[in-house]
Amino acid sequence: MKINWGTGVVIAFGLFMTFILYFVFEVQSNSKYDNDLVVEEYYKHDSHFQEEMARIQNAHDLKDKPAMVYTAEGLKITFPNTFASEKIKGNVLLYRPSNKKFDFNTAISLTGNSLLISHEKLIKGSWDVSMEWQYNGIKYLSKEVIYVN
Repeated sequence: MKINWGTGVVIAFGLFMTFILYFVFEVQSNSKYDNDLVVEEYYKHDSHFQEEMARIQNAHDLKDKPAMVYTAEGLKITFPNTFASEKIKGNVLLYRPSNKKFDFNTAISLTGNSLLISHEKLIKGSWDVSMEWQYNGIKYLSKEVIYVN
């Protein structure tokens, strides 16, 4: 049987569509390819964007800013000595862009003027650190990206 060029084109399209559909079903059914949303309630989160920007600006305007440094012990967040540590309230969200199962939230409880998040809680890779805190009635938001080796 001889196949003409029209039949060949139809067969090629059919094989291509089968190839694409196979990968679509593979990605949707395999848990290795996790495609969750970054933020669960996107529109609710987006409606507070202006407030978030004001808190980021408050943190940016500080003369002495808190420092986030990854050391051998873990993530160390150090507040300047100009802040009274007992007046600082808030929490630190560590967000893992590759897998939300590793995300966690820690309340700010300072020892001296610093907070240490143990390296045992942090797996290797990139982390987005978002620190929401309040001092003397003013709200602040500090964001950084750290990489754990």
